[in-house]
Amino acid sequence: MLVVAALGGNALLRRGEPLTAENQRQNVQKAAPALAAILRAGHQLVITHGNGPQVGLLALQGAAYKPDEAYPLDVMGAETEGMIGYLIEQELENALDHDRPVATLLTQVVVDAGDPAFGKPTKFVGPVYSREEAETRAQAAGWHIAPDGDKWRRVVASPVPQEIPDTRVIKLLLEAGVVVICAGGGGIPVIRREDGGLIGVEAVVDKDASSALLALSLKADALLLLTDVDAVYQGFGTDSAKALTTITPEEALALDLPDGSMGPKVRAAARFAVQGGFCGIGRLQDALHLLGGMAGTRIAPAQGKWA
Repeated sequence: MLVVAALGGNALLRRGEPLTAENQRQNVQKAAPALAAILRAGHQLVITHGNGPQVGLLALQGAAYKPDEAYPLDVMGAETEGMIGYLIEQELENALDHDRPVATLLTQVVVDAGDPAFGKPTKFVGPVYSREEAETRAQAAGWHIAPDGDKWRRVVASPVPQEIPDTRVIKLLLEAGVVVICAGGGGIPVIRREDGGLIGVEAVVDKDASSALLALSLKADALLLLTDVDAVYQGFGTDSAKALTTITPEEALALDLPDGSMGPKVRAAARFAVQGGFCGIGRLQDALHLLGGMAGTRIAPAQGKWA
């Protein structure tokens, strides 16, 4: 079975932790055995991951330079994709006792230059702040900000991914038996010029949306959206909260879920499930059980079955 596993931010940084290299490595060390278990079970694996905190940190560091010297978001996306991919690659190789090749691929993702998301930033990047500090930083740097739970964060444009040109390279690596880490942070956002060439654009693509597109492009059997919550909940955070174990894509899209957390995951899952295989949403440590239908939330057509 070909599995695309999308690691949520908790795989690298737990909420409130300092964004240090050591913290990120320790969290990846905890994630690696769950990914290795999928491979040990005989499946092929493609890994994607988020990068919101890391891009935000680079942007803060860039603020020390003159405005025309700061790196754009696409370049920072490439930097973080390489950095995070390195950590995952190395720790996964260690967890596998180096018995198979693992490679990180910097991955471009085409978006539409006319996407309305460029006029309505929604994607969280960087650390959390109090409202007062966030407003001060926003005024100084020209940021857009939005509430994230009881804190505030910077938000940037998050256009819909349209195409992953590097899919053919990923297929070649899979055919050679390589475990591929790619489309990190949703991939490096690019647009097509009139001459057909590609050029980077200021945005951060949603990781789950890109992962669903990648899974469809690869004709994957399963998409796993791995996070720190054990399942999708109806009424999450209320006394009547109910874990959803099995839902159809249509039922998933009808759920009222927040854009800042589970909403994008469920929409991406539904998109893949209605056109491809099945999707499991749940905790990272339950990854193999998600494949077996023994944990998390299953999103699949009514007639679909767990493999």
